[in-house]
Amino acid sequence: MKIKILDEAEKDIAIGVYFYESQSEGLGKYFLDSIFSDIESLHIYAGVHIIISDYYRLLSKRFPFSIYYKIKNKIIYIYAVLDCRKKPSWIQERLFN
Repeated sequence: MKIKILDEAEKDIAIGVYFYESQSEGLGKYFLDSIFSDIESLHIYAGVHIIISDYYRLLSKRFPFSIYYKIKNKIIYIYAVLDCRKKPSWIQERLFN
């Protein structure tokens, strides 16, 4: 299957990189590498994750982030990469607006 990271998800990743890089030099790159590793794992594990309001949710292995995706026509669409420490209402609003 192909993986398509949508624009909003790319922005989410960039925000995470900026945040972690501001915490410690090099941590942003480590975050980016970790998130892409998690996303690449979808080639094997797509569709086995819990479904949250029409999205599959993959929890990142190394950071408190969730990757929300859908599968359509043998393509995995990444809709959002969100910080799990945010309020649940913020996450719901982000996913459905």
